[in-house]
Amino acid sequence: MSDNPAPTSSPTKSSLSDLRQFRINKGAASSPYPAKTERVPGKKRISVMADSDSDSADCQTPKKTKLELTVKEKEERYMAAAKISPQYDTMAIQESLSRTNWDVAASVRYLRENCKPKIQGANGPLVKPKLKPSSNGISGTSHGSYSDNDYSDDEDVKQGKDQVYDSDDSDSEMASKMTGQRKKVFQFMNEATLLELQSVKTLSEKKATAIIELRPFEDWAGLRKKLESNKFSGDLLNYAQDLINKQNTVATILSKCNNMVSRLEKAISTGAGIVEQPKILSSGLQLADYQIIGLNWLTVMHRQEMNGILADEMGLGKTIQVIAFLAYLKENSLSQGAHLIVVPSSTLDNWEAEISRWCPNLVVEKYHGSQDERRRMRARYAKDGFSGFDVLLTTYHIVGSTPEERKMFRVCRLDYVIFDEAHMLKNMTTQRYANLITINARSRILLTGTPLQNNLLELISLLCFVMPKFFAKRIEDIKTLFAKKSKTDGDQEEVSQFQETQIQRAKRIMKPFVLRRLKKDVLNNLPKKLSLVEKVSMSNQQKQYYHDLVEYYSNNKGEICSSSDRAAMTIMMEMRRIANHPLLMRHYFTDENLREFSKRLANCSSYKKTNEQYIFEELAIMSDFQVYQLCHRYELFDVKIPDQLICDSGKFEYLDELLPRLKEEGHRVLLFSQFTMMLDIVEEYLRIRKHGFCRLDGSTAVKERQDLITDFNVDDNIFVFLLSTKAGGVGINLTAADTCIIHDIDFNPYNDKQAEDRCHRMGQQRPVTIYRLISESTIEEGILMSAEEKLKLEKDITSTEKGEVHEQRCVVKLLTTALGLDKDQEEQLNNSLSNSITSPQK
Repeated sequence: MSDNPAPTSSPTKSSLSDLRQFRINKGAASSPYPAKTERVPGKKRISVMADSDSDSADCQTPKKTKLELTVKEKEERYMAAAKISPQYDTMAIQESLSRTNWDVAASVRYLRENCKPKIQGANGPLVKPKLKPSSNGISGTSHGSYSDNDYSDDEDVKQGKDQVYDSDDSDSEMASKMTGQRKKVFQFMNEATLLELQSVKTLSEKKATAIIELRPFEDWAGLRKKLESNKFSGDLLNYAQDLINKQNTVATILSKCNNMVSRLEKAISTGAGIVEQPKILSSGLQLADYQIIGLNWLTVMHRQEMNGILADEMGLGKTIQVIAFLAYLKENSLSQGAHLIVVPSSTLDNWEAEISRWCPNLVVEKYHGSQDERRRMRARYAKDGFSGFDVLLTTYHIVGSTPEERKMFRVCRLDYVIFDEAHMLKNMTTQRYANLITINARSRILLTGTPLQNNLLELISLLCFVMPKFFAKRIEDIKTLFAKKSKTDGDQEEVSQFQETQIQRAKRIMKPFVLRRLKKDVLNNLPKKLSLVEKVSMSNQQKQYYHDLVEYYSNNKGEICSSSDRAAMTIMMEMRRIANHPLLMRHYFTDENLREFSKRLANCSSYKKTNEQYIFEELAIMSDFQVYQLCHRYELFDVKIPDQLICDSGKFEYLDELLPRLKEEGHRVLLFSQFTMMLDIVEEYLRIRKHGFCRLDGSTAVKERQDLITDFNVDDNIFVFLLSTKAGGVGINLTAADTCIIHDIDFNPYNDKQAEDRCHRMGQQRPVTIYRLISESTIEEGILMSAEEKLKLEKDITSTEKGEVHEQRCVVKLLTTALGLDKDQEEQLNNSLSNSITSPQK
């Protein structure tokens, strides 16, 4: 019998040797791995630790100093651990290293004590079993279900490991033989389109065109000879092989997604489904028909042990559907523990109120408050586990704010974890993404009204988060095939076909995991929404300032294109500021004024600086309005800006006509701006014009936000609600307003869509009008065009239109148009800007 025995946990001589050699090379000291935290169902426990900001010395568990390793050092430690323990899955090795502070010896012990090895097949290579418990707690043992682990390494075994080109065999007989892999590469080099060739590493449009001109290639030897005689590296063939393998990987993923869709459709057709809402929901409240369908979808995903993204358009009640689902789990005794709901700060109180309103039987506890309050709650959880409540409600900020909180959610087991406004997870390179993906829960549900924003990779980021083991191991392959290709002057029909292929792939990948409905399709009785783009002329003085700025930068093109990578963003922001209001730059206060203010501030006891020159330099880089605010903060009340300057902007002149008419007709207004400084100026404008208002932005305390929303909804005397686009445009209900003014549009149009749907949502009784204010003949017109192109991406997934735009190219395009750059300067600017745009977001 030739069956290979299953790997055992006892260390072999070679593994001990490898570990000893690694310790010698790295000088790594073996440290005992801390005792594993007990994970008994119904009795979850964590180690009580002192907070990172605490001075307490009586902590039972001593703190460990966390190693700060470079990426290269982590890679070396991972390779050492993988070499010592090849019988364990890649993800398990990574998790064990993370849990043991990248201590290789402790990591190996953790693997042997806690992880199951891969099954060794008869032919040698190690493959994962298709169905076993996953890292997020989803069990794949049920017959006919798909779990996060339903992705094996079979594809790695099938794909050829040997490279098709080796410079050492150029004179051998093997150099001309056409193996299976070489046949695929040969066919690709003969038949690939220009855009497909550009997908190959190192191939620019110019080089891809040159290869097409060398066709046809008669055989493998002829292909190599033509490439080498035209100064192409033979490694190009290996890069083509790599691309083909990645395409095969994605094709396999697509096939698995199709199988999942078939399973889901079969499960839906054979199951009776839910026709009535759970009985423990409040009797006076009724789910809409489409919400019952959403509840059915969530229950089917639950039975199939799959995570999902509920991506209904904003305003369709995703919150209510999730509450109904949690009620269903409780009513049918299907919950296996407490659930965690992670929300933006602005919606924390709203979630608590909605759960209390729709299902009072669900016991909710808010994990929020001061550090001392949260410390006491953690001590209780350490003793009793997540018990005594059904739902733990917290915010994105709190859930990963300290090492103690991150450890608690990483160690203590939860049933479902639900992420509201999950588009905040669109960037997998952020620390937030890395922290949240480690939350220890059996299942995940993501809620987002905007699953698609700037590019298809953001959708893949969400899918990778919701089903990490299914996607994460192949994320680099997916990135390669979904990344936007460089622009080409070639056949536009070919470009369209290439884009259509990407779109169809994305549709097929997302289908099993995403449920998305649009308001226009499910809410027949929702009042109509009218969207207007109002191109507004700037005031005379504003026009002069803007033209002076453009002229200055146009005369310094060379310096701009070769300067620091922040220059382009700075120039664009200056243009946007003036296009919105002149007081966002400094034109009114002279240097002489600033020196006088500096002298007075230096003598002010409450001001932190006393050196007049330093104070002057600080004031010199501020805008007029910032100088005004700073002086008033330190009681220099005689420093003023005339009312006529505050009202002197094209957009305010437009509001002078619009707001009185809206007020007279009984409308109420939401006014959004991206910039809190712009909201400060709008406040002064509304005071001058005697309009009642309230305001919510990122600095508004969480406990005050719901009070502001309630006050606005019940008090008709508050005519305008001022909100910052990112803080006030997420998840809140302001249906008391029927008019939304976007004072300055966002680079990401989905942020503006989120904002306008604060009033155009369920519960709205009147038609809604949206005004987008665009300063005419400014960079804002270019931003509007860019935003409209980005919006096409969502249509790509839900209809047949095409389009995708990368933000860096948008900025370069805008500045090229505004400053009249030539092609070389445009390319220089693009290279300069790369680092500033692509740096990870926090």
